Amino acid sequence: MNFELRKLTINDSMDIYGMLQEIPKDENGFINSVNGKSFEEYKEWLIICDAMSKGVGLEDWQVPSNTYWLFVDGYPVGMGKLRHFLTDKLRVEGGHAGYAIRQSERNKGYGTVLLKIIIEEAKKMNIEKLLLTVRNSNTNSIKIALNNGGKIEKIKEDRHYIWIDC
Repeated sequence: MNFELRKLTINDSMDIYGMLQEIPKDENGFINSVNGKSFEEYKEWLIICDAMSKGVGLEDWQVPSNTYWLFVDGYPVGMGKLRHFLTDKLRVEGGHAGYAIRQSERNKGYGTVLLKIIIEEAKKMNIEKLLLTVRNSNTNSIKIALNNGGKIEKIKEDRHYIWIDC
């Protein structure tokens, strides 16, 4: 299998849009605001995300973040988000990274691969340690984080706090 991570561009088209329709709007805290939107709304969203990666147009609580697509043999199977740094609020909820795999491609190990590649991207951005805040009920993501060298810092009533050395 050939794995490729592609950074979001404003020219991404129907194959990505189709994948985003398979990823739920809000699943385990991962927000996919494109699910259920029109193709035109998706194209507008791409422009906003591209600007966010450059730190443009951010709201008070937001930090610059990159959005990535995981392709397997040329087919998009997942998306990931990587924040450039953390605020106090993001240390509590959000962390550095989030990811999701389209429903038709789950349970194939792609989540583990996607997080591994996101960790490599974080290293390129000089992020030394990556924080994931994972809901306790999301046992798959906890396993994925641990499989990528994650160490549980603490467990609170609603989430695990997992750090990964980059």
